[in-house]
Amino acid sequence: MKQDSFSSRLLAWFDKHGRKDLPWQCNPTPYRVWVSEIMLQQTQVATVIPYYERFMQRFPDVLALADAEQDEVLHLWTGLGYYARGRNLHKAAQKIRGEHNGQFPTELEQVIALPGIGPSTAGAILSLALGQQQTILDGNVKRVLARFHAIDGWPGKPTIEKQMWQLAEKHTPNKHNAAYTQAIMDLGATICRRSKPLCPICPQQDDCQALAQNVQGQLPAARPKKKIPVKTTTMLMLDNGEGKLLLQQRPPTGIWGGLWSFPELAQSAPSDNDIQYWCQNELGYDIQINQRWPIVRHTFSHFHLDIEPVWLLNKQQQNQIADDNATWFSSAAPTSIGLAAPVKQLLERIMLERAE
Repeated sequence: MKQDSFSSRLLAWFDKHGRKDLPWQCNPTPYRVWVSEIMLQQTQVATVIPYYERFMQRFPDVLALADAEQDEVLHLWTGLGYYARGRNLHKAAQKIRGEHNGQFPTELEQVIALPGIGPSTAGAILSLALGQQQTILDGNVKRVLARFHAIDGWPGKPTIEKQMWQLAEKHTPNKHNAAYTQAIMDLGATICRRSKPLCPICPQQDDCQALAQNVQGQLPAARPKKKIPVKTTTMLMLDNGEGKLLLQQRPPTGIWGGLWSFPELAQSAPSDNDIQYWCQNELGYDIQINQRWPIVRHTFSHFHLDIEPVWLLNKQQQNQIADDNATWFSSAAPTSIGLAAPVKQLLERIMLERAE
């Protein structure tokens, strides 16, 4: 049996201290594990759990997800962020329906071929759901290996990542693979944390090179810093006077792809006249400006977006919309559509303003 001291200690620790009652650990089918792994990318367990439970209630299997409208999928994803994950999950479900007869594939290469799934996520799904002999290398595992082996350098660098894959494969046992996969993710999430790691209670403390050198706080090395650019936009919150606001569906690709948002005037600090002219020509509405709110900053992974929200009132009696990609949205009786996070926050603020 291939099992080194690292994996032996880890499995013994997991047996006593590992997490075994998370929602996706109950009946861990490939579908259930897949959805959890996608949701857990760059998102903490505590945040994911309520989203996961609502998602499973509505889409209990891959065919239910494949048959759904994208709007409903993104509606249940609203607030989780990184919405490409939700779009790819939906696309992958449709691919499974069309190419795999609705059955989640069980071969690593087939799983990697699905939208939004890389080698580590594929390995985690097949290991946790089916007990297959697979290796993973997610952010938690990278942190554990970087510290245990005192690997200097940013883990996203190809040479460093290749070295980590080799070490991950070396430590992965050929038995108890599902337990080991969960164990090393748990170790990174609960003990070998990004900040303030709990080294005194870590099962690997005796052989951890970073601890021996007292550099655990410096590893893994951070991504080389780049100046984050700032972009600006003006969100036009057009109120029809009957408690509804105009929303438009964004293109399927790009930021907030497929989500619903306010019409945007991509102009920094537009004048009242600019806004009125744009609404007349682009939207076909004669408007008056109700309020201009302070700038709201929304940060993406690669840039900041400074949003100036402007609350507008429609002066016309006519509220018909010819555009299929637009709708009058009521926060009081919301439809099941996906909303960009700042749009959801602005809608909530408008409701509060109206209540005062």
